[in-house]
Amino acid sequence: MTVTGNSSEVREAVGYFDSAEDLEAAIDELLTSGFNRAEVSLLANEDAVEQKLHHKYRKVSELEDEVEVPRASYIPTESVGAADGALVFTPLYVAAVSAIGAIVASGGSLLAVIVGAVAAGGAGGALGGIFAKLVGDHRAQYIEDQLKHGGLLLWVRTWDKADEARAVQILNKHSGHDVHVHGGAG
Repeated sequence: MTVTGNSSEVREAVGYFDSAEDLEAAIDELLTSGFNRAEVSLLANEDAVEQKLHHKYRKVSELEDEVEVPRASYIPTESVGAADGALVFTPLYVAAVSAIGAIVASGGSLLAVIVGAVAAGGAGGALGGIFAKLVGDHRAQYIEDQLKHGGLLLWVRTWDKADEARAVQILNKHSGHDVHVHGGAG
């Protein structure tokens, strides 16, 4: 199918969810049933929506069919966990290796190298833990803000009637609310 630049011709299944668990389950099934991650989008954060639309919104249901609403890409929980691990491990590794290099360069003993690596690695790991907590807090705040406005809004790009039917069935199966298809003539 040829995709044009006119967003009114794009067909999407849309619905909102009462919990992150239901949303994740719906997205997992969408992805395992043939939808591409690029075809799945979520509502952007509250500030981005208000800046783009130039007004506040009370309920996500007001935004379901709004063409101009800003969207966010779906990031699986596993990827957030991997990022958390990298945020903790990288500063730990860099600090430990830097300490080892400095101690060895100054002619320090093996015991000094070990103690220095452990101390510096611990400090680096603590710093990484702070970064990881910030990422987790940001994600939790995003979910809380969306739920405060009535739910977690999800769009699924569809290409044909079979996609539409499959997406609607999956969203309904996982407790989606106001599930429907919108967009150009289908």
